[in-house]
Amino acid sequence: MSVAEPRRIVLFRHAKADWPQVNDHERPLAERGRKDAAEAGRRLVDTGIPFDLALCSTATRTRETWKLAVHEFAHRPKTVYEERLYEASPGELIAVLNETPDDAQNLLLIGHNPGVHGLAEVLAGSAEAEPRERMNSRGFPAAAFAVLSFSGAWKTLEPGVATLLDYWAPTD
Repeated sequence: MSVAEPRRIVLFRHAKADWPQVNDHERPLAERGRKDAAEAGRRLVDTGIPFDLALCSTATRTRETWKLAVHEFAHRPKTVYEERLYEASPGELIAVLNETPDDAQNLLLIGHNPGVHGLAEVLAGSAEAEPRERMNSRGFPAAAFAVLSFSGAWKTLEPGVATLLDYWAPTD
């Protein structure tokens, strides 16, 4: 794979979490979250993107979201559980993405708001009109994802270099 070929990044917010008496990092998915995570997995398959790598926060709700979503995939990409994704800002997320090996062409990041939504906005220097409009009107609810594309090495990923290609969120 060449660094000249467009790379795709999918920013995927964890599905709806429950609020039991546990610390935030250990919060599990709510029943609706389990349903939405599986639906998001089907929608991710529909994108046709052959993911090489998934970076997933270590929080319980992100790990559960990924487990339910990836179950829909014919091929499971290499998965790395990354502590730095928990409560990360867009800048911190870019720093993690800059470390991605260049042999990974298509990457899926499973994380949290407000970082994931902020990252989608920060990276998207341009956008297809409809996905931008949908993301602006819906925000980035639980189980939503944005598909972005950029050209170059991962270490060159920075604000404004990507194009927002698609956006999906579960219906209310």
